[in-house]
Amino acid sequence: MVDVSAKAVTAREAVARGHITMSRAALRQVRDGSLKKGDPLQIARIAGVMAAKRTAELIPLCHPLPLTHIDVSLLPEPDGYAIEARVRTTAQTGVEMEALTAVSVAALTIYDMVKAVDKAMVISDIRLIEKRGGRSGDYRA
Repeated sequence: MVDVSAKAVTAREAVARGHITMSRAALRQVRDGSLKKGDPLQIARIAGVMAAKRTAELIPLCHPLPLTHIDVSLLPEPDGYAIEARVRTTAQTGVEMEALTAVSVAALTIYDMVKAVDKAMVISDIRLIEKRGGRSGDYRA
């Protein structure tokens, strides 16, 4: 693990985004609330928040951080959903991994809840969109 003890404690924020595409039949059931497992969008939001909080347990050498804000949103698209996570902290290292983990687990949760209808769903384009704070400065994709 990298020693961050000499780094300043600063406000940091990261935004990550990804997509899940699915069949029309699967989208119809998600949107009309007829899936047997329940509402995958609400469960995916919760799963994404929980995953961000546990990132250091999932990713070796990732620092555990005191997260001050986590928002996971799912935006409807014609062929599925865009998944976005925004994470904030005031710490000595950034929250990029927490945002990326939140998006990944939210997408996996949707897959798990919808796979009975569509096993061909595709999770794609998970990436860092922006980050603010820290020594390396701001980044925007």
